[in-house]
Amino acid sequence: MLFQIKSYLKFLWNSKNEHGVHSPFVFNLLTKCFYDKKSKPEYLILKKYRKSLLENKKFIDVTDFGAGSKVFKSNRRQISKIASTAGISPNHAELLFRVTNYFQPKNILEIGTSLGLATSALALGNPKAKIITLEGCPQTATVAKNHLENFDCKNVDTIITEFENFLVSTNLQSTDYDLIYFDGNHSKKATLAYFDLLLTTITNDSVWIFDDIHWSIEMEEAWNEIKNHPKVRVTIDTFQWGFVFFRYEQEKEHFVIRA
Repeated sequence: MLFQIKSYLKFLWNSKNEHGVHSPFVFNLLTKCFYDKKSKPEYLILKKYRKSLLENKKFIDVTDFGAGSKVFKSNRRQISKIASTAGISPNHAELLFRVTNYFQPKNILEIGTSLGLATSALALGNPKAKIITLEGCPQTATVAKNHLENFDCKNVDTIITEFENFLVSTNLQSTDYDLIYFDGNHSKKATLAYFDLLLTTITNDSVWIFDDIHWSIEMEEAWNEIKNHPKVRVTIDTFQWGFVFFRYEQEKEHFVIRA
């Protein structure tokens, strides 16, 4: 906790808003997407989705996986408790919706479905997109799949799998992902492994979003390695998320932004 407090104070000291940004690409992203305060009808759907989970008192057996096939936690939890403590916050769900709506990605990959709170934002952001979401826990994935279907998010394919196994066994070289949301394993080793495996899927317009980049010293180390990778051109650090862009035509720049 002390580490996160120090990281946040450092973030506040270094962060800017759109007035400190000279990149037209980033400036437009901030003013037309990040800072868009207009109400959207989809926000109500996102709220109803969350409420339906918060009111669900059913217990399920939750199993979390580490890197590879090592199980590190298995316990019985109430769905409402999972929804209240895990997954994306309401404000970040709305931001994820806006980002998806802004870029209109055709192919989306989500690593870490949980109860589908972020998945619903992706699905609503572009209903025409093809979304693949990966979840290691069968019980959690089933809850998410049922809720997504109930809320008419029909463009989502929920796959129960260990993340690295899926990435290794899938022919990624023949796949282009326009947007990838990384929220599955907050360790340096796993994050960098997913990053390396998925590099073959990038296009000039690909958008990658890493969750909890300041969660730990290891995650900050992973984030710094990602920023310094030669294929990465632009990054945006919003403290909670790290945005990565591969726009070949741009100079390498890193931004710390209050979102």
